[in-house]
Amino acid sequence: MKRVVITGLGAVTPIGNTASDYWENLKNGKNGIAPITRFDASQTGITVAAEVKDFDPTQYMERKEAKRMDNFSIYGLAAAIQAVADSGIDVEKIDQDRFGVIVSSGIGGMETIQDQVIRMNKKGPQRIAPLFVPMAIGNMAAGNIAIKVGAKGICTCVVTACASATNAIGEAFRNIKYGHSDIILAGGAEATVCEIGIGGFAALTALTPAEDPERASIPFDKDRSGFVMGEGSGILVLEELEHALERGADIYAEVVGYGANCDAYHMTSPNPDGSGAGKCMKLAMDEAGIEPKDIGYINAHGTSTPSNDGAETTAIKYALGEEAYNIPISSTKSMTGHLLGAAGAVEAMACIGALQNDFVPPTIGLETPDEACDLDYVPKVGRAHAVEYALSNSLGFGGHNAVCCFKKWRDQ
Repeated sequence: MKRVVITGLGAVTPIGNTASDYWENLKNGKNGIAPITRFDASQTGITVAAEVKDFDPTQYMERKEAKRMDNFSIYGLAAAIQAVADSGIDVEKIDQDRFGVIVSSGIGGMETIQDQVIRMNKKGPQRIAPLFVPMAIGNMAAGNIAIKVGAKGICTCVVTACASATNAIGEAFRNIKYGHSDIILAGGAEATVCEIGIGGFAALTALTPAEDPERASIPFDKDRSGFVMGEGSGILVLEELEHALERGADIYAEVVGYGANCDAYHMTSPNPDGSGAGKCMKLAMDEAGIEPKDIGYINAHGTSTPSNDGAETTAIKYALGEEAYNIPISSTKSMTGHLLGAAGAVEAMACIGALQNDFVPPTIGLETPDEACDLDYVPKVGRAHAVEYALSNSLGFGGHNAVCCFKKWRDQ
């Protein structure tokens, strides 16, 4: 069995367009939620989202290249270029056949699909853009990244709704652990702040109608009323330990456990008894060879929906028993909104920041704790706390559960 470490990070998020900016803003409790600017949302009943801000794709690709991609691919490619540069990988000096990409998207090119359906209805099917399909399909963030960086190994896209990026990281971990690859770029990318994205989730009554950005994404709060749509990408470089050491790479953290299962309960609601997500957390801890007392931080799925937060609280207790009350837990969706298929990637990066800095980011919107959510959810302000192991939870529509366990890296 091979050991797997993180050697590079890249991010495009509502609170920072690099991994370092993202962590600093996360640590300082910056709110990335604001009134929607991409379109007139007045007819949707939703007024706020967590949009990517001040992002210039031409820093990473030619303008012509960007026009041939949906925003989710653009975000993913930009984050991947950052991550490769951060890792110090010289692609010409590695085995490109053992260099892979597993980058997910929950929905893919939703903006492109919306625009081209409207175009078809107005002008007829022969006026659909020639690149409609490769811009829309969900695997094209991974495909575009592989083409750009010269990764000729495994290239795939795990689609498990809001668990997608965590599954991508977990599957990359296993692929390297069992010796199939040396390096894999793993994470997720999403861009759904558009009429059909906001309108569709609003029709499902999943989004909050709150108008105040400070009271919109409020996980574990008694007054929570739905999630806030976010967008962006997070990409992590996972690398086999000896491969990383041989090339003198800087190491952020180690991946030591992964759990994946299904509630098999309901299309959109988690099992209220917490057993599915709870067992998933146990799977990740079992692979890591640790006990509940070893966990120093949990980044919760914490969507700010009435059904998720109570069920996740129950799941954490199911997995950790009484120790659950001693572990700081936060939902960084209080700052970033919900990045859907990319959420698990940026939340894994929050865990890595916590491990490196012995600091737990806050749940900034938490003012009035729900009695059913009675754990330590680090309200409002982050705190210094020793973190040796961290769990990142992701729970997706369809009952998909995914959990990754990360360990602090110490020079050996």
